Amino acid sequence: MAIATVNPATGETVRVFAALSPDELDDRVGRAHAAARRWRATPVAERAYVVARVAELLRERADRYGALMTLEMGKLVGAAREEALKCATACDFYAQQGPRFLARKRVDVVGERSFVAYQPLGVILAVMPWNFPFWQVVRFAAPALVAGNVALLKHASNVPQCALALEELFRDAGAPAGVFQALLVGAEAVEGLLDDDRIAAATLTGSEGAGRAIGAAAGRNLKKTVLELGGSDPFVVMPSADLDVAVDTAVKARTLNAGQSCIAAKRFIVHEAVARPFEERFVARMAALRVGDPTDPATQVGPLASKRLAEELHAQVEASVAAGARLLTGGHARGDSGAFYAPTVLADAPPGSPARRDEMFGPVATLLRARDVSDAIALANDTPFGLGASVWTREPAEIERFVEGIDAGSVFVNAMVASDPRFPFGGVKRSGYGRELSDLGMHEFVNVKTVRISTAGTTATTDAE
Repeated sequence: MAIATVNPATGETVRVFAALSPDELDDRVGRAHAAARRWRATPVAERAYVVARVAELLRERADRYGALMTLEMGKLVGAAREEALKCATACDFYAQQGPRFLARKRVDVVGERSFVAYQPLGVILAVMPWNFPFWQVVRFAAPALVAGNVALLKHASNVPQCALALEELFRDAGAPAGVFQALLVGAEAVEGLLDDDRIAAATLTGSEGAGRAIGAAAGRNLKKTVLELGGSDPFVVMPSADLDVAVDTAVKARTLNAGQSCIAAKRFIVHEAVARPFEERFVARMAALRVGDPTDPATQVGPLASKRLAEELHAQVEASVAAGARLLTGGHARGDSGAFYAPTVLADAPPGSPARRDEMFGPVATLLRARDVSDAIALANDTPFGLGASVWTREPAEIERFVEGIDAGSVFVNAMVASDPRFPFGGVKRSGYGRELSDLGMHEFVNVKTVRISTAGTTATTDAE
Protein backbone atom coordinates (compact mmCIF):
# COMPACT_ATOMS: atom_id res chain seq x y z
CA MET A 1 0.00 0.00 0.00
CA ALA A 2 1.03 3.63 -0.47
CA ILE A 3 2.51 5.38 2.54
CA ALA A 4 2.76 8.90 1.28
CA THR A 5 2.55 12.56 2.13
CA VAL A 6 -0.22 14.06 0.00
CA ASN A 7 -0.84 17.75 0.63
CA PRO A 8 -4.65 17.94 1.01
CA ALA A 9 -4.70 21.64 0.18
CA THR A 10 -3.20 21.04 -3.28
CA GLY A 11 -3.59 17.32 -3.96
CA GLU A 12 0.17 17.09 -4.60
CA THR A 13 2.02 13.91 -3.62
CA VAL A 14 5.02 15.29 -1.77
CA ARG A 15 6.87 12.15 -0.73
CA VAL A 16 6.36 8.39 -0.90
CA PHE A 17 7.78 5.87 1.56
CA ALA A 18 8.35 2.15 1.24
CA ALA A 19 6.56 0.08 3.85
CA LEU A 20 8.70 -2.03 6.16
CA SER A 21 9.31 -5.56 4.92
CA PRO A 22 8.25 -8.46 7.19
CA ASP A 23 11.86 -8.97 8.22
CA GLU A 24 12.34 -5.28 8.98
CA LEU A 25 9.15 -5.22 11.01
CA ASP A 26 10.21 -8.28 12.98
CA ASP A 27 13.55 -6.63 13.70
CA ARG A 28 11.78 -3.52 15.06
CA VAL A 29 9.62 -5.62 17.36
CA GLY A 30 12.71 -7.47 18.56
CA ARG A 31 14.46 -4.20 19.34
CA ALA A 32 11.44 -2.98 21.30
CA HIS A 33 11.24 -6.21 23.28
CA ALA A 34 14.91 -6.03 24.21
CA ALA A 35 14.64 -2.33 25.08
CA ALA A 36 11.65 -3.00 27.35
CA ARG A 37 13.76 -5.11 29.72
CA ARG A 38 16.34 -2.36 30.05
CA TRP A 39 13.89 0.54 30.21
CA ARG A 40 11.80 -0.91 33.04
CA ALA A 41 15.01 -1.25 35.09
CA THR A 42 15.85 2.42 34.49
CA PRO A 43 14.99 4.56 37.55
CA VAL A 44 11.69 6.38 37.15
CA ALA A 45 13.42 9.74 37.66
CA GLU A 46 15.57 9.07 34.58
CA ARG A 47 12.55 8.04 32.53
CA ALA A 48 10.75 11.20 33.61
CA TYR A 49 13.78 13.28 32.66
CA VAL A 50 13.61 11.98 29.08
CA VAL A 51 9.94 12.96 28.83
CA ALA A 52 10.72 16.39 30.30
CA ARG A 53 13.34 16.80 27.60
CA VAL A 54 10.71 15.86 25.00
CA ALA A 55 8.68 18.83 26.27
CA GLU A 56 11.63 21.17 25.81
CA LEU A 57 12.23 20.01 22.24
CA LEU A 58 8.53 20.32 21.38
CA ARG A 59 8.64 23.97 22.37
CA GLU A 60 11.86 24.57 20.45
CA ARG A 61 10.51 22.86 17.33
CA ALA A 62 6.86 23.91 17.51
CA ASP A 63 7.00 25.86 14.24
CA ARG A 64 8.72 23.01 12.40
CA TYR A 65 6.36 20.35 13.69
CA GLY A 66 3.36 22.58 13.09
CA ALA A 67 4.35 23.07 9.45
CA LEU A 68 4.67 19.31 9.06
CA MET A 69 1.16 18.73 10.39
CA THR A 70 -0.21 21.38 8.04
CA LEU A 71 1.55 19.80 5.09
CA GLU A 72 0.40 16.25 5.74
CA MET A 73 -3.18 16.62 6.97
CA GLY A 74 -4.15 20.24 6.38
CA LYS A 75 -4.38 21.58 9.94
CA LEU A 76 -4.42 25.38 10.19
CA VAL A 77 -0.86 26.51 10.81
CA GLY A 78 -1.66 28.30 14.07
CA ALA A 79 -3.60 25.32 15.42
CA ALA A 80 -0.79 22.98 14.42
CA ARG A 81 1.74 24.98 16.39
CA GLU A 82 -0.65 25.01 19.37
CA GLU A 83 -0.90 21.22 19.12
CA ALA A 84 2.86 20.87 19.52
CA LEU A 85 2.77 23.15 22.55
CA LYS A 86 -0.10 21.19 24.10
CA CYS A 87 2.01 18.05 23.72
CA ALA A 88 4.76 19.81 25.66
CA THR A 89 2.31 20.56 28.47
CA ALA A 90 1.34 16.89 28.70
CA CYS A 91 4.98 15.82 28.82
CA ASP A 92 5.67 18.30 31.63
CA PHE A 93 2.66 16.94 33.52
CA TYR A 94 3.81 13.34 33.38
CA ALA A 95 7.46 14.16 33.99
CA GLN A 96 6.43 15.96 37.17
CA GLN A 97 3.50 13.86 38.37
CA GLY A 98 4.34 10.45 36.93
CA PRO A 99 6.74 9.36 39.68
CA ARG A 100 4.03 10.15 42.25
CA PHE A 101 1.40 8.20 40.29
CA LEU A 102 3.76 5.20 40.22
CA ALA A 103 4.80 5.32 43.86
CA ARG A 104 3.94 2.30 45.94
CA LYS A 105 0.66 2.71 47.79
CA ARG A 106 0.77 1.47 51.34
CA VAL A 107 -2.14 -0.54 52.74
CA ASP A 108 -2.26 -0.72 56.53
CA VAL A 109 -2.67 -4.32 57.68
CA VAL A 110 -1.76 -5.50 61.16
CA GLY A 111 1.23 -7.83 61.11
CA GLU A 112 2.13 -7.04 57.49
CA ARG A 113 4.11 -4.69 55.31
CA SER A 114 1.62 -4.42 52.48
CA PHE A 115 1.42 -2.23 49.42
CA VAL A 116 0.25 -1.92 45.83
CA ALA A 117 3.01 -1.57 43.25
CA TYR A 118 2.75 -0.36 39.65
CA GLN A 119 5.00 -2.08 37.13
CA PRO A 120 5.19 -1.71 33.31
CA LEU A 121 3.64 -4.24 30.98
CA GLY A 122 6.32 -4.04 28.28
CA VAL A 123 5.86 -3.27 24.57
CA ILE A 124 2.71 -1.29 23.80
CA LEU A 125 1.43 -1.02 20.22
CA ALA A 126 -0.14 2.37 19.53
CA VAL A 127 -2.37 2.65 16.46
CA MET A 128 -2.92 6.35 16.02
CA PRO A 129 -5.00 8.63 13.72
CA TRP A 130 -4.08 11.53 11.48
CA ASN A 131 -6.39 14.24 12.84
CA PHE A 132 -4.16 15.22 15.77
CA PRO A 133 -0.95 13.58 14.55
CA PHE A 134 1.25 14.71 17.46
CA TRP A 135 -1.22 15.08 20.34
CA GLN A 136 -2.80 11.64 20.01
CA VAL A 137 0.64 10.01 20.10
CA VAL A 138 2.22 12.06 22.86
CA ARG A 139 -0.74 11.77 25.22
CA PHE A 140 -0.23 7.99 25.10
CA ALA A 141 3.54 7.92 24.94
CA ALA A 142 4.37 10.33 27.76
CA PRO A 143 2.67 8.33 30.55
CA ALA A 144 3.55 4.98 29.00
CA LEU A 145 7.27 5.74 28.86
CA VAL A 146 7.44 7.27 32.32
CA ALA A 147 5.73 4.11 33.58
CA GLY A 148 8.55 2.04 32.05
CA ASN A 149 6.80 0.74 28.93
CA VAL A 150 8.16 1.10 25.40
CA ALA A 151 6.14 2.14 22.36
CA LEU A 152 5.67 0.93 18.81
CA LEU A 153 3.78 3.54 16.81
CA LYS A 154 1.70 2.45 13.85
CA HIS A 155 0.59 5.89 12.70
CA ALA A 156 -2.02 6.68 10.05
CA SER A 157 -0.56 6.10 6.61
CA ASN A 158 -1.15 9.67 5.42
CA VAL A 159 1.14 11.21 8.08
CA PRO A 160 4.38 9.24 7.69
CA GLN A 161 6.62 12.28 8.16
CA CYS A 162 4.88 13.12 11.44
CA ALA A 163 5.50 9.53 12.56
CA LEU A 164 9.19 9.72 11.72
CA ALA A 165 9.49 13.16 13.32
CA LEU A 166 8.04 11.76 16.55
CA GLU A 167 10.57 8.91 16.52
CA GLU A 168 13.33 11.46 16.03
CA LEU A 169 11.89 13.63 18.82
CA PHE A 170 12.05 10.89 21.44
CA ARG A 171 15.48 9.77 20.25
CA ASP A 172 16.84 13.33 20.46
CA ALA A 173 15.37 13.65 23.95
CA GLY A 174 17.52 10.75 25.10
CA ALA A 175 15.21 7.76 24.85
CA PRO A 176 17.44 4.68 24.37
CA ALA A 177 17.32 2.76 21.10
CA GLY A 178 14.11 0.76 20.75
CA VAL A 179 12.11 2.65 23.39
CA PHE A 180 10.04 4.59 20.84
CA GLN A 181 9.84 3.43 17.22
CA ALA A 182 7.61 4.36 14.29
CA LEU A 183 6.46 1.52 12.07
CA LEU A 184 5.73 2.50 8.47
CA VAL A 185 3.29 -0.30 7.73
CA GLY A 186 -0.29 -0.57 6.54
CA ALA A 187 -3.32 -1.50 8.61
CA GLU A 188 -3.04 -5.09 7.40
CA ALA A 189 0.07 -5.55 9.57
CA VAL A 190 -1.70 -4.78 12.85
CA GLU A 191 -3.33 -8.16 13.41
CA GLY A 192 0.01 -9.94 13.04
CA LEU A 193 1.57 -7.55 15.52
CA LEU A 194 -1.15 -8.32 18.04
CA ASP A 195 -0.51 -12.03 17.55
CA ASP A 196 3.15 -11.49 18.50
CA ASP A 197 3.86 -12.53 22.08
CA ARG A 198 6.50 -9.82 22.38
CA ILE A 199 3.77 -7.15 22.33
CA ALA A 200 1.97 -6.86 25.64
CA ALA A 201 -0.94 -4.50 24.93
CA ALA A 202 -2.38 -2.02 22.45
CA THR A 203 -4.07 1.34 22.30
CA LEU A 204 -6.10 2.72 19.43
CA THR A 205 -7.63 6.06 18.62
CA GLY A 206 -9.73 5.75 15.49
CA SER A 207 -12.96 4.60 13.93
CA GLU A 208 -15.51 2.22 15.37
CA GLY A 209 -14.58 -0.34 12.71
CA ALA A 210 -10.90 -0.17 13.57
CA GLY A 211 -11.76 -0.51 17.24
CA ARG A 212 -13.78 -3.66 16.60
CA ALA A 213 -10.94 -5.20 14.60
CA ILE A 214 -8.23 -4.42 17.14
CA GLY A 215 -10.44 -5.33 20.08
CA ALA A 216 -11.20 -8.71 18.50
CA ALA A 217 -7.56 -9.47 17.66
CA ALA A 218 -6.34 -8.37 21.09
CA GLY A 219 -9.12 -10.31 22.80
CA ARG A 220 -8.17 -13.46 20.94
CA ASN A 221 -4.67 -13.00 22.37
CA LEU A 222 -5.90 -11.92 25.82
CA LYS A 223 -4.12 -8.58 25.58
CA LYS A 224 -5.13 -5.35 27.28
CA THR A 225 -6.49 -2.59 25.04
CA VAL A 226 -7.62 0.99 25.37
CA LEU A 227 -9.95 2.16 22.59
CA GLU A 228 -10.86 5.81 21.94
CA LEU A 229 -13.30 5.71 19.06
CA GLY A 230 -15.81 7.99 17.37
CA GLY A 231 -18.24 10.48 18.78
CA SER A 232 -21.41 12.35 17.89
CA ASP A 233 -21.22 14.84 20.72
CA PRO A 234 -24.28 16.87 21.70
CA PHE A 235 -24.13 20.62 22.29
CA VAL A 236 -27.21 21.51 24.34
CA VAL A 237 -28.45 25.11 24.64
CA MET A 238 -31.14 26.04 27.18
CA PRO A 239 -33.04 29.35 27.54
CA SER A 240 -30.87 30.65 30.42
CA ALA A 241 -27.65 30.35 28.38
CA ASP A 242 -25.68 33.39 27.24
CA LEU A 243 -26.71 32.99 23.60
CA ASP A 244 -23.91 35.08 22.11
CA VAL A 245 -21.21 33.09 23.91
CA ALA A 246 -22.98 29.82 23.11
CA VAL A 247 -23.13 30.62 19.38
CA ASP A 248 -19.49 31.72 19.27
CA THR A 249 -18.42 28.52 21.01
CA ALA A 250 -20.72 26.37 18.88
CA VAL A 251 -19.06 27.58 15.67
CA LYS A 252 -15.61 26.87 17.08
CA ALA A 253 -16.69 23.52 18.49
CA ARG A 254 -17.98 22.37 15.10
CA THR A 255 -15.20 23.72 12.87
CA LEU A 256 -12.06 23.20 14.98
CA ASN A 257 -9.63 21.13 12.90
CA ALA A 258 -12.11 21.47 9.99
CA GLY A 259 -14.56 19.48 12.10
CA GLN A 260 -12.26 16.45 12.16
CA SER A 261 -12.30 15.69 15.86
CA CYS A 262 -13.91 12.89 17.84
CA ILE A 263 -14.95 15.39 20.53
CA ALA A 264 -16.17 18.08 18.15
CA ALA A 265 -19.76 19.12 18.81
CA LYS A 266 -21.86 17.62 16.04
CA ARG A 267 -25.51 17.64 17.14
CA PHE A 268 -26.77 21.02 18.39
CA ILE A 269 -29.81 20.45 20.58
CA VAL A 270 -31.48 23.78 21.27
CA HIS A 271 -34.51 24.47 23.47
CA GLU A 272 -37.44 25.57 21.34
CA ALA A 273 -37.70 28.88 23.22
CA VAL A 274 -34.32 30.01 21.81
CA ALA A 275 -34.11 27.79 18.74
CA ARG A 276 -34.90 30.48 16.16
CA PRO A 277 -32.38 33.13 17.33
CA PHE A 278 -29.72 30.47 17.82
CA GLU A 279 -30.31 29.08 14.34
CA GLU A 280 -30.19 32.50 12.68
CA ARG A 281 -26.92 33.52 14.36
CA PHE A 282 -25.28 30.12 14.04
CA VAL A 283 -26.08 29.71 10.33
CA ALA A 284 -24.89 33.25 9.57
CA ARG A 285 -21.60 32.65 11.38
CA MET A 286 -21.01 29.29 9.71
CA ALA A 287 -21.73 30.71 6.25
CA ALA A 288 -19.29 33.58 6.80
CA LEU A 289 -16.29 31.43 7.75
CA ARG A 290 -13.24 31.82 5.55
CA VAL A 291 -12.29 28.51 3.90
CA GLY A 292 -8.90 28.20 2.25
CA ASP A 293 -5.15 27.78 2.46
CA PRO A 294 -4.23 26.34 5.88
CA THR A 295 -0.88 28.16 5.81
CA ASP A 296 -2.67 31.53 5.67
CA PRO A 297 -3.21 32.85 9.24
CA ALA A 298 -6.49 34.44 8.13
CA THR A 299 -8.03 31.10 7.13
CA GLN A 300 -10.66 29.79 9.53
CA VAL A 301 -11.42 26.39 7.98
CA GLY A 302 -8.81 24.40 6.08
CA PRO A 303 -9.17 21.28 3.93
CA LEU A 304 -10.22 17.87 5.10
CA ALA A 305 -7.34 15.42 5.28
CA SER A 306 -8.07 13.96 1.84
CA LYS A 307 -10.38 14.21 -1.16
CA ARG A 308 -11.82 10.81 -0.29
CA LEU A 309 -12.88 12.01 3.16
CA ALA A 310 -14.58 15.06 1.64
CA GLU A 311 -16.45 12.84 -0.79
CA GLU A 312 -17.60 10.55 2.03
CA LEU A 313 -18.78 13.53 4.06
CA HIS A 314 -20.73 14.91 1.09
CA ALA A 315 -22.41 11.54 0.60
CA GLN A 316 -23.60 11.68 4.23
CA VAL A 317 -24.97 15.19 3.71
CA GLU A 318 -26.80 14.19 0.53
CA ALA A 319 -28.27 11.10 2.18
CA SER A 320 -29.48 13.18 5.14
CA VAL A 321 -31.15 15.74 2.87
CA ALA A 322 -32.75 12.96 0.85
CA ALA A 323 -34.13 11.55 4.11
CA GLY A 324 -35.76 14.89 4.95
CA ALA A 325 -33.15 17.12 6.60
CA ARG A 326 -33.22 20.81 5.66
CA LEU A 327 -29.99 22.26 4.23
CA LEU A 328 -29.52 25.75 5.70
CA THR A 329 -26.05 26.55 4.35
CA GLY A 330 -23.15 24.79 2.63
CA GLY A 331 -23.54 21.25 1.43
CA HIS A 332 -20.91 21.35 -1.30
CA ALA A 333 -17.18 21.06 -1.99
CA ARG A 334 -14.93 24.10 -2.19
CA GLY A 335 -11.62 24.74 -3.96
CA ASP A 336 -9.71 22.84 -6.62
CA SER A 337 -8.09 20.00 -4.66
CA GLY A 338 -11.39 18.36 -3.77
CA ALA A 339 -10.54 18.21 -0.07
CA PHE A 340 -12.21 21.47 0.96
CA TYR A 341 -15.82 21.35 2.17
CA ALA A 342 -18.07 24.32 2.87
CA PRO A 343 -19.21 24.75 6.49
CA THR A 344 -22.66 23.16 6.47
CA VAL A 345 -25.73 23.29 8.68
CA LEU A 346 -28.58 20.77 8.53
CA ALA A 347 -31.83 21.02 10.47
CA ASP A 348 -34.55 18.57 11.44
CA ALA A 349 -32.62 15.48 10.35
CA PRO A 350 -34.95 12.53 10.90
CA PRO A 351 -34.04 9.52 13.05
CA GLY A 352 -31.98 7.00 11.10
CA SER A 353 -30.42 9.57 8.77
CA PRO A 354 -26.61 9.91 8.75
CA ALA A 355 -26.81 13.35 10.39
CA ARG A 356 -28.60 11.79 13.37
CA ARG A 357 -27.05 8.31 13.41
CA ASP A 358 -23.43 8.55 12.25
CA GLU A 359 -20.34 10.54 13.04
CA MET A 360 -19.96 13.44 10.59
CA PHE A 361 -16.19 13.96 10.41
CA GLY A 362 -16.04 17.43 8.90
CA PRO A 363 -17.58 20.91 9.24
CA VAL A 364 -21.22 19.74 9.17
CA ALA A 365 -23.60 20.62 12.02
CA THR A 366 -27.03 19.17 12.76
CA LEU A 367 -29.64 21.35 14.51
CA LEU A 368 -32.35 19.70 16.62
CA ARG A 369 -35.04 21.22 18.86
CA ALA A 370 -35.86 20.13 22.42
CA ARG A 371 -39.07 20.81 24.37
CA ASP A 372 -37.53 20.66 27.85
CA VAL A 373 -34.66 19.21 29.87
CA SER A 374 -35.95 15.66 29.64
CA ASP A 375 -36.32 15.90 25.88
CA ALA A 376 -32.83 17.43 25.55
CA ILE A 377 -31.28 14.59 27.56
CA ALA A 378 -33.14 12.00 25.50
CA LEU A 379 -31.89 13.58 22.24
CA ALA A 380 -28.36 13.87 23.62
CA ASN A 381 -28.36 10.14 24.43
CA ASP A 382 -30.01 9.14 21.15
CA THR A 383 -26.73 8.01 19.63
CA PRO A 384 -24.60 4.87 19.74
CA PHE A 385 -21.67 7.04 20.87
CA GLY A 386 -20.82 8.55 24.24
CA LEU A 387 -17.59 10.53 24.18
CA GLY A 388 -18.28 14.11 25.28
CA ALA A 389 -21.11 16.61 25.75
CA SER A 390 -21.34 20.37 26.09
CA VAL A 391 -24.31 21.90 27.95
CA TRP A 392 -25.22 25.59 28.13
CA THR A 393 -27.43 26.66 31.03
CA ARG A 394 -27.15 28.86 34.10
CA GLU A 395 -29.81 26.99 36.09
CA PRO A 396 -28.23 24.88 38.89
CA ALA A 397 -31.04 22.31 38.85
CA GLU A 398 -30.68 21.86 35.09
CA ILE A 399 -26.91 21.48 35.42
CA GLU A 400 -27.34 18.61 37.87
CA ARG A 401 -29.87 16.87 35.65
CA PHE A 402 -27.61 17.07 32.60
CA VAL A 403 -24.51 15.95 34.50
CA GLU A 404 -26.36 12.93 35.86
CA GLY A 405 -28.44 12.16 32.79
CA ILE A 406 -26.10 12.40 29.79
CA ASP A 407 -24.25 9.19 28.92
CA ALA A 408 -20.75 10.38 28.04
CA GLY A 409 -17.18 10.20 29.24
CA SER A 410 -17.09 13.98 29.70
CA VAL A 411 -19.71 16.66 30.35
CA PHE A 412 -18.67 20.29 30.06
CA VAL A 413 -21.07 22.99 31.28
CA ASN A 414 -20.87 26.42 29.62
CA ALA A 415 -17.63 25.39 27.94
CA MET A 416 -16.40 23.46 24.91
CA VAL A 417 -15.28 19.86 25.34
CA ALA A 418 -11.48 19.57 25.38
CA SER A 419 -8.83 17.15 26.63
CA ASP A 420 -6.53 18.09 29.50
CA PRO A 421 -3.75 15.90 30.97
CA ARG A 422 -5.10 16.50 34.49
CA PHE A 423 -8.42 14.79 33.70
CA PRO A 424 -9.23 11.29 32.43
CA PHE A 425 -10.36 11.13 28.81
CA GLY A 426 -12.43 8.43 27.10
CA GLY A 427 -15.94 7.33 26.30
CA VAL A 428 -18.75 4.86 26.79
CA LYS A 429 -20.94 2.85 24.43
CA ARG A 430 -19.41 2.72 20.93
CA SER A 431 -16.98 5.50 21.76
CA GLY A 432 -14.72 2.86 23.29
CA TYR A 433 -13.39 1.93 26.70
CA GLY A 434 -10.50 2.67 29.00
CA ARG A 435 -9.08 6.06 29.80
CA GLU A 436 -6.21 8.20 28.64
CA LEU A 437 -4.59 11.07 30.55
CA SER A 438 -4.51 11.74 34.32
CA ASP A 439 -3.29 9.04 36.68
CA LEU A 440 -5.91 6.67 35.27
CA GLY A 441 -4.35 6.86 31.83
CA MET A 442 -0.94 6.01 33.22
CA HIS A 443 -2.35 3.05 35.16
CA GLU A 444 -4.03 1.53 32.08
CA PHE A 445 -0.71 0.02 30.99
CA VAL A 446 0.80 -1.15 34.24
CA ASN A 447 0.57 -4.32 36.28
CA VAL A 448 -1.20 -3.27 39.47
CA LYS A 449 0.56 -5.69 41.80
CA THR A 450 -0.60 -6.53 45.31
CA VAL A 451 2.29 -7.23 47.71
CA ARG A 452 1.70 -8.54 51.26
CA ILE A 453 4.73 -9.34 53.41
CA SER A 454 4.12 -10.90 56.80
CA THR A 455 6.18 -9.26 59.52
CA ALA A 456 5.38 -11.78 62.23
CA GLY A 457 8.57 -12.49 64.11
CA THR A 458 10.54 -9.88 62.12
CA THR A 459 11.30 -6.20 62.42
CA ALA A 460 8.89 -4.35 60.12
CA THR A 461 10.18 -1.69 57.78
CA THR A 462 8.18 0.92 55.95
CA ASP A 463 9.30 1.69 52.43
CA ALA A 464 5.99 1.74 50.60
CA GLU A 465 4.01 4.90 49.97
